[in-house]
Amino acid sequence: MAAHVLVFPCPAQGHINCMLHFAAGLLDAGLHVTFLHTDHNRQRLGLAASAVKAEADSHSPRLRFLSVTDGLPNDHPRSAGDIVALVKSMMTTTRVAYRALLTSLCAGAARDDGFPPVTCVVADGILPFAIDVAEELGVPALAFRTASACSFLAYLSVPKLVELGEVPVPVGADLDAPVRGVPGMEGFLRRRDLPSSCRGHDETGDVDPLLQIIAEFTAHNCKARALIFNTTASLERSALAHIKPHIRDVFAIGPLQAMFQEPAAGGALWREDDGCTAWLDSQADGTVVYVSLGSLAVISVEEFTEFLSGLVSAGHPFLWVLRPDMVGASQNAVLQDAIRTAGKSKARVVEWAPQRDVLRHRAVGCFLTHAGWNSTLESVAEGVPTVCWPFFVDQQINSRFMGAVWGSGLDMKDVCERAVVERMVREAMESVELRRSAQALAQQVRRDIAQGGSSAKEFKRLVGFIIELSISTRGSTPSPDKE
Repeated sequence: MAAHVLVFPCPAQGHINCMLHFAAGLLDAGLHVTFLHTDHNRQRLGLAASAVKAEADSHSPRLRFLSVTDGLPNDHPRSAGDIVALVKSMMTTTRVAYRALLTSLCAGAARDDGFPPVTCVVADGILPFAIDVAEELGVPALAFRTASACSFLAYLSVPKLVELGEVPVPVGADLDAPVRGVPGMEGFLRRRDLPSSCRGHDETGDVDPLLQIIAEFTAHNCKARALIFNTTASLERSALAHIKPHIRDVFAIGPLQAMFQEPAAGGALWREDDGCTAWLDSQADGTVVYVSLGSLAVISVEEFTEFLSGLVSAGHPFLWVLRPDMVGASQNAVLQDAIRTAGKSKARVVEWAPQRDVLRHRAVGCFLTHAGWNSTLESVAEGVPTVCWPFFVDQQINSRFMGAVWGSGLDMKDVCERAVVERMVREAMESVELRRSAQALAQQVRRDIAQGGSSAKEFKRLVGFIIELSISTRGSTPSPDKE
């Protein structure tokens, strides 16, 4: 029986991107893959039943896309502020639908789809129920965290941080004070570098619900058969070393975006603007500032104005990704016109961009980023210096690592003033030292993903581990329904 992996990401753009590249690696290794979307995202992607079948036929006969409900109505915004509601809905409604689907895909179930039974599940660590249900049905399951290992270690340390009184950080506290309790980071981690949900938002002193949830999921991930990170040993050696004693096995297999080409369908929730490549072609080498704050960040009109003024004053051409839902309730077209007017011929604005192609383009000189882990890895892999303006969750700690540990970027967290934007962008564009550090980091990552490198060897070991688990499931039958 062939190994068949069900890959189930959290239904957010960054998680989908990362795990699609992972799925591509499994396909390259000869495995079958079922990639599980939510119904809502599958509709956004245009993956109707006929499109899914066409994808399997035209690109890989061993890949298909299926979906389950996320339990929310179609008109629900599913924005950054609604993450807790989404997670809670999936823990209840999606769990039931997922169990029924996985049962139908297991050994012993009647099928006519040409795929072998599912022999292993790799589920997003933010969806722990997917791991539990799989194991209940006799299917081995692994956890995949799409964020950095350093942020995972911070979440793993939350109980200790609470015990030490470091979390929640009191309102009005000195955010530059050093933090105790996260192993290996005592020398550089400040309160402002902890995940954003570690900060208190009122005088009650209660722990943020999002922090509670992610910390619980992090502890749950430690019980999985193995934990997978999209990272390299050279980038996060210390964090990985501190994590390993808590888990049966850990695989550092990234950056996946630099190792495998994602499938042609099933990824981008926004339509990419291919025209920005032609615009970049018209610019001189290393002169363009690429601006993208990711798929979830939301900014105010005032912050938009400060960014725009700072970028214009910096004097470099810039390509700005401005999602339709990014600036509060303002009208996107009006803001796009404002960028074009202020930037004149030096500005290009798009709703979404083919980011990896942009970052590797000769014209791009620096990246103003939210420091999400995918964007961090993509900038590192291409040797592009960064200016980091983190929004939430793991981004605060990622930006600290880029600024204080790797030396490949500038950390602009908690500040959105035009003069600071101008100064940071100019420094990132003009600093020889920063560029040298970014390019040295890129060279190391290329060694990691090359044949014989640490990430390449770890991915090969992971594939062997999955195949061994798949062999162990042959002949197994689902356990009685426990719902």
